[in-house]
Amino acid sequence: MNPDGSGTLRRVALGAGGGILLLGMVGAGGFLAFVGSIDRVERDPPAGADAIVALTGGAQRITDAIELLGRGFGGRLLITGVNERTSREEIARLSPGQRRLVQCCVDLDYRARNTVGNAEETRRWVRENGFQSLIVVTSNYHMPRTMVELDHALPQTRKLPHPVVTRAIDPAGWWGNLSAMRLLASEYLKFMTVSVRTRLSASPQDDVPRRERPRGPLDELARR
Repeated sequence: MNPDGSGTLRRVALGAGGGILLLGMVGAGGFLAFVGSIDRVERDPPAGADAIVALTGGAQRITDAIELLGRGFGGRLLITGVNERTSREEIARLSPGQRRLVQCCVDLDYRARNTVGNAEETRRWVRENGFQSLIVVTSNYHMPRTMVELDHALPQTRKLPHPVVTRAIDPAGWWGNLSAMRLLASEYLKFMTVSVRTRLSASPQDDVPRRERPRGPLDELARR
């Protein structure tokens, strides 16, 4: 074999190996930063908003959102991604003390099937009702991707995240739990994909006229 050719192949192989190693280190660093950004403690939003949106995927997300609505953190609640077999009565049973509130001030979206759909339906609802600010309720590990989607769909709307913390996923001890590791790795890849996609595509155009913000839950209940 030609010595010069052999040396060139060796340099190419070393360069490729170094590049792969560098990409791996960058990817691992990004993943660790992603996990480190996930909230470990559940806190009340720092302020109220016009409305609240909760993404389905766990009963605690719904109960937390209804509780925030009942405490006056928002004037109306959208639960997006509801299974078509789930009735309003079943939703109300999750928070028995808030049945009247669920009847008067909660909207159910049955169309969304994923986080992209959640953002699209939230955008439609926000535009139809003229809301200027939102409290966003979803699981802590799902919040980064949700916020990217909503920032893309509703760039002018102020958003306050309310990450729901569950025992099933512990960001502090994920390396000792194989299922948690898989879920977080999958969510990180989805988050990176969504981040790239939303940077390369334009935000949706406003195609729904705004309306005046509806009355809050206390006003609605007072009229009954």
